[in-house]
Amino acid sequence: MLVIRRRRGETLVIGENVEIEILDASPSQVKLGIRAPKSVTVLRKEIQLTRDQNLASARELSAVEIERLADSLKNVPPPPMSPV
Repeated sequence: MLVIRRRRGETLVIGENVEIEILDASPSQVKLGIRAPKSVTVLRKEIQLTRDQNLASARELSAVEIERLADSLKNVPPPPMSPV
């Protein structure tokens, strides 16, 4: 991990198009301003973790639903054959 000290009003640059400016700093928090293209996703880590957990749960639920549906179809009799 790279550790950089910055003061209020100072900026750091990531890559070619992402700038992070220190807007305010106090002993208990830091307020950041982030300039990035719309194509760059910027999320707080806790939001990303929640999103990833929700997606994983949805995938698990879908797999369980598919298995349940397959089990229920095993008990369905085949359709009657039509006379020729």
